[in-house]
Amino acid sequence: MTNESRPTSAPAVSPNVLRRLEPICALSALRLSELAGMCSTEAVNRGLDPFRLRGIQGQSVYLLSGELKLSYDDGSSFVLVGGCEASLWPLGKRPPQVTHGKAITDVELIRVDDEVLDIIMTWDQLSAGIDPADSSPEATDWRVMSGAFRLQSLTDGSLSRLPSASIDELFKRFERIKAKAGETILREGDAGDFYYIIENGRCVVTRKVGGVDMPLAELKAGDAFGEEALVVEGTRNATVGMKTSGVLLRLKKSDFVELLREPLLKRISWAEALQHVSGGALWIDVRYPSEYRNDRLTGAVNVPLSEIRNAIGLLDRDREYITYCQSGRRSSAAAFLLSQRGYRACCLKDGLKGREGSLP
Repeated sequence: MTNESRPTSAPAVSPNVLRRLEPICALSALRLSELAGMCSTEAVNRGLDPFRLRGIQGQSVYLLSGELKLSYDDGSSFVLVGGCEASLWPLGKRPPQVTHGKAITDVELIRVDDEVLDIIMTWDQLSAGIDPADSSPEATDWRVMSGAFRLQSLTDGSLSRLPSASIDELFKRFERIKAKAGETILREGDAGDFYYIIENGRCVVTRKVGGVDMPLAELKAGDAFGEEALVVEGTRNATVGMKTSGVLLRLKKSDFVELLREPLLKRISWAEALQHVSGGALWIDVRYPSEYRNDRLTGAVNVPLSEIRNAIGLLDRDREYITYCQSGRRSSAAAFLLSQRGYRACCLKDGLKGREGSLP
């Protein structure tokens, strides 16, 4: 094997391994278990540099076993031995900076994404400090909630882009409600009043087409619903009912606007949008296909608002998106839906009617 060979990865790690590492060991047992499922160990053969092909930036890297020589940008070097006190802390987090390494023996490493770790530690610390007004046995323990605040939701779900300043208030303002199978939670045509996150259970989304209730989607623990009517200040465009019994977290409209809509929803002017597009951003036309065919911006793709949820996971997460419609109403809902799922998205302020000059 040459120095260009890639290290090999092993299966996911045990929570017991993470429990020895700093500062990860401060996480709750549930969080350690979730994080372990997102990590894997990395075996590097003697003589190789584990950072040649996979750098250390943006990651917390720990030496689990073996001997690793670290070289620093000030010309110094140090031999780290797995299992010693120093190996319990991530490499390269304090000056001098690690420039490269060399495995003196076969070594085993573990890498943890810094962004994921920061998100999970922020939520875990804040939730541990909550003193719920409801002290009954059924009161929510935010640290061990199985659905709404699981790691996947926090890093790639409805709460992934939430500013940390809003987290503490969210914990205080969410209302936890039980719902029975078959119960209607919100009805098509009603005014928007609450935003919901499913703690556990399943919901089904339907819409009337020709007088018949047509199923649109099934939602599970961690999914959110009810935001569109609150973003556009309109009525519900679908009915959501409980497919199974479960528990929902409910946030009233004024709290949703303050803590979620305004922090997550970014509106930009026509001039700003053109600058973003010239830098690689992509237009998303969220109107009906007939509107798109008649009057669209150059380079725009058509993803109607009703289909925007289906596009989540298909759109490139490394790209920026600018949503637009005729007035800015539909596109604001689309931009919010994308933003709360971790995309870089904004909407064209006032829509196409706010353009200055001719179409590009």
